[in-house]
Amino acid sequence: MRAENGDSMQPRLGQALLFIAATGLARPALAAETADTRASGLVLLDYQSIPIRGYPSIDLAGVHVLNQFNDWLYGGVGAHAPLFKGEYGGFMSFDATLHAQADVAGRLFADGGVSFGGGGGGNSIAQSRTISGSGAFIKGYAGLGWHFDDFSAGLNVSHIRFTQSVISGTQLDFVVEVPFSWSVGAYSSAGHPGARAGADAKPDDDTLMFGLDNFIQVKPKGTFKGTIDLADVQFNHFVTDNTYAFVEGSVGYRGLPIYNQLLGGVGYRTQIAPRVALYSQVAVGSGGYDPQEFDTGPGLLVYPKVFGEYRLSDHVGLALSAGMLFAPRGTSRNVTVGAALNYHLSAGAATGDGVYDGYRIDVFQQTELHPKIGDRTQGAIKLLTTQIDDVLGENVYVPIQASIAYSRFLGYPGYGEALTGLGLQTTHSADQPLQGFAQLVAGINVHGVITKPAIGVNYAFSDRLALYAQVGKTYSVNVAHLYPERYRFDTTNVGLGLTYRFSLPGA
Repeated sequence: MRAENGDSMQPRLGQALLFIAATGLARPALAAETADTRASGLVLLDYQSIPIRGYPSIDLAGVHVLNQFNDWLYGGVGAHAPLFKGEYGGFMSFDATLHAQADVAGRLFADGGVSFGGGGGGNSIAQSRTISGSGAFIKGYAGLGWHFDDFSAGLNVSHIRFTQSVISGTQLDFVVEVPFSWSVGAYSSAGHPGARAGADAKPDDDTLMFGLDNFIQVKPKGTFKGTIDLADVQFNHFVTDNTYAFVEGSVGYRGLPIYNQLLGGVGYRTQIAPRVALYSQVAVGSGGYDPQEFDTGPGLLVYPKVFGEYRLSDHVGLALSAGMLFAPRGTSRNVTVGAALNYHLSAGAATGDGVYDGYRIDVFQQTELHPKIGDRTQGAIKLLTTQIDDVLGENVYVPIQASIAYSRFLGYPGYGEALTGLGLQTTHSADQPLQGFAQLVAGINVHGVITKPAIGVNYAFSDRLALYAQVGKTYSVNVAHLYPERYRFDTTNVGLGLTYRFSLPGA
């Protein structure tokens, strides 16, 4: 498949950002780290309304989590989704962002940045092709803001453009920044004993939930009347003993396989017995599908839910859930039931073993080379991928991977993957820059279940920063006939990017 002019921009941009990050971030991190430090970052929330030629405007709300690398440079990942305008439920984009910020005078600061990534959506496949183009987008912004006591707010001028699309506009972008920090150790400390947190340290039971959800429609008005089966991932961060904030992402694998949603909210845990807890939470976000089939209107969703958990061990629990998801500006109303496997990240802290837990955040460009889909072969699929590795021991880790395409898949934008599994790695040494790994992850793409075995290396620029490279295969898995024969998937994939590595001290 011949690449059109707009498509070539994204690989060059990705390579440029990779070079900037590798050269600009490695320098301050070269010194060996022997003690815990405070790492800092920003949660950046923004809102903008973008005119579209020939269509109603689309409003995009964004959330980005950015790590602070030095006095003025931040980097991270995020997403945009619509809320109130038009009928764009299900439109969503994901990106990698570099953000620069410096104080000007007093509490006044200037900022600017660039994001690149992929996504798409619309109220039909034809409209999605028109407004999302290839699925690739670039966003640049600059402006001024003001530091308040606990947060910052500002106004940027933003330009966002989807390649080969009618979305290309310059508009005002309202921004809110919330700073955060945490105690972090050297990556080389992972798996080793460390100083335990003091008795007055804040309790922490952060949790990753891997679930299957079922949306049972109530008096559906769209043309699709059936049940939607979804796979979802939720991260809970406890801010007090029993109150937590969370973010959740879901994608359909049966019923409406391209349905997607991204939500955030707050919840409360009630401990019923030593191993039994009841959780109640409410989330707000965006999601949907073609509004003619499943009507979430412009995308705004509200999702109250309760679930009960039984702890099998310090780290692992099983949960059953029930809730009600509805679209305030659409007609969709759904009763939800589901089950989840919960992994408690901070169980070590609860037992007081004082061992550092290692983590890696991998952000890389991934290309699926000439995939065979059914009896067809199409051009390369270009993906922006984020993977989080939870290092369980010297040689074992759990990877969680999410990808979004910034090129078309079978002629339309919006291809995505969500996977998790198990990885093996060579023993890390502070004196050896290379660390090899092999992993097997499984999950879903837009048509069903896939698996991706891969091998690769991390090459350390410093204790915290490393080059990430991998090569692997992608296969569809016809489990219980969940993958249509005409979309059977087979391809080789290669990836190149950056890894941010650290450890968290136990208590």
